[in-house]
Amino acid sequence: MKFKHIAFTAVLTTMLTVTFSCCREDTVAEPQFKLWAAADAHIHTDLKYGYESFANALRQSEFGGEGGGEAFDWDIMLHLGDLMGSSDDGQGFPEDSQGVEVVRQLTSAKKHRREQIYNLLGNHDASSPDEPLHWWFRKWVDPPGETIGYSRVHSDRRPYPVVGSWERYYFRVGNILFLMMGDRNDGGPPVGRSSNGRGYPAGSVTRETFDWWVRMVESNSDCIIVTCHHHMLKSTTVGSGPWEGVEGRFHGSIPDGAPEGAGYLYFVGADADSGLFECYLEEHPAAIALWLGGHTHANPDAYYGGRSHIEEKWGVTFINVASLSRHHAWYHTTPMSRHLAFTPGSSELRVRCYLHTSDYADEGWYPPAERFVSIGKAFSWDR
Repeated sequence: MKFKHIAFTAVLTTMLTVTFSCCREDTVAEPQFKLWAAADAHIHTDLKYGYESFANALRQSEFGGEGGGEAFDWDIMLHLGDLMGSSDDGQGFPEDSQGVEVVRQLTSAKKHRREQIYNLLGNHDASSPDEPLHWWFRKWVDPPGETIGYSRVHSDRRPYPVVGSWERYYFRVGNILFLMMGDRNDGGPPVGRSSNGRGYPAGSVTRETFDWWVRMVESNSDCIIVTCHHHMLKSTTVGSGPWEGVEGRFHGSIPDGAPEGAGYLYFVGADADSGLFECYLEEHPAAIALWLGGHTHANPDAYYGGRSHIEEKWGVTFINVASLSRHHAWYHTTPMSRHLAFTPGSSELRVRCYLHTSDYADEGWYPPAERFVSIGKAFSWDR
């Protein structure tokens, strides 16, 4: 009887285990979509000090950091402009030699492909107005994968296909639509950079890009729309109000470069401070869920103009994800990025901040900057 009891117990335990396992398989939640967002790596400014801003961040994400920051998962990464910062003072126009180093860092991940990183133009990535239009970004960064031999971007390896051009494109992840708009800081001042190569920080898009954005927003009202640009919109986040970019010493004051708009997306075409995006969102509340940008470097607790890095306006959450750089605008920058976790079936988004050095606080997750925000619609892997 003793042996029978043992045998019966073993069988019962096995049955319970199998039943429990089956129940777990039936109720396993769908995986989250994990988005890593950063901006303003200013790779060559940091290289002068021996710091690999982009490559270091990739290593930390995959293996953890030397300062104790833990590794973290991500499905795709967005870098929202300003890979460059080329000359001795962090200004100047990008050249081929800088492109080689940028690609080296962009392809340095061990567990992720180059194609999992989605880029857009920042004001420091612009070529000279006397050169072919944005030749450097198109050659070496190349979101659509048109110059594989240089950029090493194979379009067929993108986890989510890019539709569009180097200037503006979109891609979809389930029912999330990403609208990627490059900064058109070209063609001469005040809209673009002059021949001396200064940064000319006021943000710009072409009228064609704005019209494309409106069409995409209005034809995809069933989606969670995430708009990305290097700049934030006017008076949405820290230092993004009129004159705040220069008064807060976040950006240089260049008289012929529209210094009043140094901290935000100031130009649509040749129209200064047009307010076209702002007026559209005011008239169509919650037309998009998120606006992600960078440009203004600051520590994660920064508060200027009555605003922080993450704010809600017009039913939209605005998130400044800058910056990865440790040395560009060294007097107020803190190397950091944002991690956004979308949960299937939930309209709540978890946003965390990762510090890439211990200059401001311990390397790794920075809990005081964590936020939970509404995205209006529940995320689904199916559109």
